[in-house]
Amino acid sequence: MTTKTSMHIDPYERTWMIVSGVMLVVFLVAVSVAGFAMGIQLPNPDRRVDPATVATDPNSPWHPDNVGLRELSPGKYEAYILASQLQGWRFIPNEITVPAGSTITFYVTSQDLQHGFKLENTNVNMMVIPGQVSKLTVTLSSSGEYNFICHEYCGSGHAIMYGKVIVTP
Repeated sequence: MTTKTSMHIDPYERTWMIVSGVMLVVFLVAVSVAGFAMGIQLPNPDRRVDPATVATDPNSPWHPDNVGLRELSPGKYEAYILASQLQGWRFIPNEITVPAGSTITFYVTSQDLQHGFKLENTNVNMMVIPGQVSKLTVTLSSSGEYNFICHEYCGSGHAIMYGKVIVTP
């Protein structure tokens, strides 16, 4: 006849195992709620571009003659924004105006080095990598000014890289 032996776990260790398991469940629930219920989305690379010619090619949406806001249909917009250290640490364009309730898809790229793009008080926050077009969509339902900033240190003029989206009533 075999006897069953039980493994002894110290009560202190057992407590920490339970706390760790509960924390894993809480984190899983938080990520699920953020992803599905709150609409948090990850920026995805839309396409690749040549960083050396992105601002000089006349067919590029980031060329000075083409860059900026495009209205696709009433309330639906695309914003092509170029982050540039070569042109004086700035976003081009640095101001966009749309009506309240608009849905904007941001296409952001860089011609020189890695930057960041954060649209304050929204879920738009992405890295801007030379040669890669980062894409995120947001609906701006309340009027006001939404500042966007570079959140990735990109050199001595990094602190002056900002712009704004003006949402009119």
